[in-house]
Order: sequence, then structure tokens, then C-alpha cells
Amino acid sequence: MNLSDNAKIVMERRYLLPGETPEELFTRVAHHIASFNGSEDQEAVYYEAMSSLKFLPNSPTLMNAGTGQGTLSACFVLPLEDTMEGIMDTAKSAAMVQKFGGGTGFSLSKLRPKSAHISTTHGKACGPIAVLKHLSSVSQLVTQGGKRDGANMAVLHVSHPDIREFITCKQSEGDIHNFNISVGVDGRFMDAVRHDSLYALKDPNSRTTTETVRARDIWNEIIDNAWKNGEPGIIFLDSVNKEHSTLGLGEITATNPCGEQPLLPNESCNLGSIDVSKFVGKGGFDWDELEKYVRLGVDFLDNVIDANDYATEAIKQQTLGTRKIGLGVMGFADALVRLRLPYDSDEARKLGARLFQFFRDVANHESEVLGLARGLYPYAAPEERYRNACRLTIAPTGTISMLAGCSSGIEPLFALSFTKQNILDQGDGTTAVQYVNEQLFKDVGQAVADKVLAGIPLSRLRPDLADSYQTSGEVSVKGHVLMQAAFQRYCDSGVSKTINLPNNATRGDISEAYLTADAEGCKGITVYRSGSREKEVLTQTLDPCPECGSEVANEEGCHKCYSCGWSAC
Repeated sequence: MNLSDNAKIVMERRYLLPGETPEELFTRVAHHIASFNGSEDQEAVYYEAMSSLKFLPNSPTLMNAGTGQGTLSACFVLPLEDTMEGIMDTAKSAAMVQKFGGGTGFSLSKLRPKSAHISTTHGKACGPIAVLKHLSSVSQLVTQGGKRDGANMAVLHVSHPDIREFITCKQSEGDIHNFNISVGVDGRFMDAVRHDSLYALKDPNSRTTTETVRARDIWNEIIDNAWKNGEPGIIFLDSVNKEHSTLGLGEITATNPCGEQPLLPNESCNLGSIDVSKFVGKGGFDWDELEKYVRLGVDFLDNVIDANDYATEAIKQQTLGTRKIGLGVMGFADALVRLRLPYDSDEARKLGARLFQFFRDVANHESEVLGLARGLYPYAAPEERYRNACRLTIAPTGTISMLAGCSSGIEPLFALSFTKQNILDQGDGTTAVQYVNEQLFKDVGQAVADKVLAGIPLSRLRPDLADSYQTSGEVSVKGHVLMQAAFQRYCDSGVSKTINLPNNATRGDISEAYLTADAEGCKGITVYRSGSREKEVLTQTLDPCPECGSEVANEEGCHKCYSCGWSAC
């Protein structure tokens, strides 16, 4: 296997059992997954797909398949009812899910507002934020699968009376650190924002109006906090439920921790991703080979549903009822580099849309084939023809892209040289790994690459290549969102993408991103302004300019900023 040094570190710290080799890991997973649904002859095919690093399932499958314990799914949404028993039952279920590697999402929207009357005890309700902090404390007790910190998502509907407290609940860095938070918005709220009109906040139980507010005041609070530290994100609930294929089972009100998988209460979903950069030749994508891997991915992930161990009986029944899977992509930015296409271009967005339309068509057909051979998902409507209620998801692929040695999800290149934090410490004190873009060395040679990694802009050294190596901070706000929308157009679940912005991005930039995402049909959106938190998962290797925040070049001991002209020699 062509594992990079960094991939070996990730493999050892996240995935390998004691004494296990990477080859043995993929053999273990392939054998276990192929033993279901009469597909034993697929074992060698599964092994080759994973060991070539062209296709990888989500982390819990790699960690737990064939071990006799633990969930194989990454994504869960748990119900949260407005009773003491319901809250405590949910906390227990969350602990059991996270114990073996799953991430959990919750909707807080049913919980009565803070200080509301409780008739059974004649007391007052603690409110959704107190419940959120309780769930966070439970999550702190658990390390996912013994390999990573627990991850969660909390969603509160924008009409909830406690929405302001929710928007600001993570204002201090470190508070509720194991939760992402998103505001669930509906079309009425977005219309009120655009027309600067009023919006009603309502008690979730009685549905009586508790307050009428100016929608833009709530909007500006969301934007201000997102500018300060990247949260809250937004989930466009009307868009989510418009494509919800299991209508009649209730509305979807929450997602998994990274937002790409909207789910019903007690549903889970297993994900897998194809490194599309490994299918690029001189003439573009090898569509025939890609088709084989999309079909393989659908078959593999469908098997995972039956190979799974479920944390609770309710999760098992709901998951088997809809059989949702999420096949997606990684390495898209690397593919664009090899095709010499700037990320922020109409050509790149058209290619992204074409690529995922192809994924959709092939995945839908394969799920139809499996439906004929194995049966439709039990909750399917009479007109349905698929084995799986959902087929596609674009995940962040944070660690499996590190194994594959490719760019993550559909994100642009973060930087040509960067550090990734939070790789599990195994006693040697190191939790970070350094990355440089290997393709750069192939394209420009060692001497030029070394100068670029020292901070000299590629546009000064190789202007013919600079556009194709466009990094995240060089992509326009609109360009980020339009790429997400291009993939969302053909994705029946959601798209995980962070709209990474430079430090000097304004609140207006973030408002534009959120409004554009809604207009373009995205199901959710998350932004992050560089430097807005002290602790960052991804950090550029070079120091920022004290004047404008751009990277500073180190040229023979002379520090220069090519963006604004600052220098210190």
C-alpha cells in the first residue's frame, strides 16, 4: 500500500488494533462486510478498493468491523422529548452510541423555554441550553471508540423563545466544546429577513406567540457570533424536508455533527467516500472506472447496515426501516489541480456538478438493482424503487482523507503547507502532523516548491500554475457557496463544507454567504473566519502579516508580505 508517513501515523493512532498491520485491517473489514447479503465473492474486490485508497468507509467501520463489538455507522440523530425521563434516556443513548465511535445530533426545539411552568413539580423548566450543557457533560465522559473525542450537533429552531441564548451559548471559547450548534430556519424566517419584517417566537408546546421580533435582529446576532467564532451555522429545514424521501415518518429537525446527514430521530447512517483524484487521467476523469467504484460503494455500504451492531433497539429498527447510506467524494481539489482548473471558476463548478450528477445516476441505478435482488427498504412508499432511502452524502472526510493522502471532501486546498491538530496522543506528546502539497513538487520541482513553502507566492514564480493551486483563502465567498450548491443539486442528503474566510472578512461577507446558500438550495451552511479562535484544527505553517493577516514570506531571513508590502528585514 502507498501509505504516506502521515497516513501511517493516523492509521496507528486511530484505526489499527494492537499488533495489526494496515493490510490486516483492510482484510478484517473486507471479510466482515462481504459476509453479508450473499456477497462473499466481493471480499477481494472490497480489499482492493480500500487498500488502493480509492474508496474508504467511515471511521467506525474501519475501527470496529470484524471485532465483534461497536457500531459501524458514523452518523446518528437521537430524539429529545420534553420530559425528565426523555432527557435522561437520550443522554444514556448518546453515551452508548459514542462509546463505539458514533457522532450524535439532537434537536432541542421541543424543549419548553427557560423558566416555563412545570405542572407535575410546580417548578420551572431549566430550558434547552441547560439540557445542552448536560448532554455535553455526558459526552465528555466518553471517547468515541476509544480513539477520538465525542462529537455532537445541537439544533434549535429559530422560532424558539430561547433562540438568543442559544445563538450566544458558545461565545466563550471552550464552552460546550464538544458540540457544534446550528439554528434551524424556515422559509418564513428567511422571507422576514429579506423583507425586514417581524417574526413570531412561539412556545414549542402550546404554539402561542411569546414575543414578536424583528427578524433581522435575530439574523444579525447569528451573523455576529459566526463572525466571532464560526458558530452558529444554519440548517435550512424547508430544503431538508422538501427532499425528505420518507415523508409520513415525521419531519427531519436535526443532523449529524458535521451537518451533512439530516436524519429522523433514532436513525443512523453509514458513509463512505471515493478519492476522485485517483481517477484523473490526461483526458479528464475515467468515467468507466468511476462507475465501478460508485456501484461498489453502494453495495458495500448497504452491507454495512446488516453487518452493524446497534447501540439501542430503537436505532436498529429505524435504521433498518430506511436503510440510508451516504456515498460521497474526497480529493476533489486535487483533481482540479491535475486538470489545471481554478477552484473558483465556472468550469470547476460545472465539473463538480457533472461529477456528482454521475454519482447520483449510478448510485440510484445500483440501489434499484439491489432493491430487486434484496428487497426495498421496509418504509418505502408504493412508488419507491430503491433499496436505500438515501444514497449520497458529502462528508468532511477529515481522517479518511488523511489515510488516502488527498484533499478533504469538496473543500479547496486549505494551504500548500499546513498543520493539522488533534491527532490522538499515544503517549509521546505529539498531537499534530505537518502537511505539504506533494503535487506541487511534481509540477514545479524541489527548488521552486521550497520557495513557495517559504511563503513566496506561486504567482511570482510560476504564474502559469498559480490559478490551479488556488487555496481556500483565495476563493471568493460566493465561489465557496456556489461550489457547495453545485454538489448539493445532485445530493439527496447534505453537503459538509466549511466556508473558510480570511481574517479580514466582514460580517457582511458572512451574511452574503448565508443568504446565497439559501437562495441556491443548500441544506445547511457553516463559516469559519481564520484566526477567530485561539485553538484551530487547521493552521497555516507560515506566520500571518501583522498588517493584513496574509501569509508572510521568509526570503533569506527577510520577512515580506506580498499582499500589502509590509516587511521586516
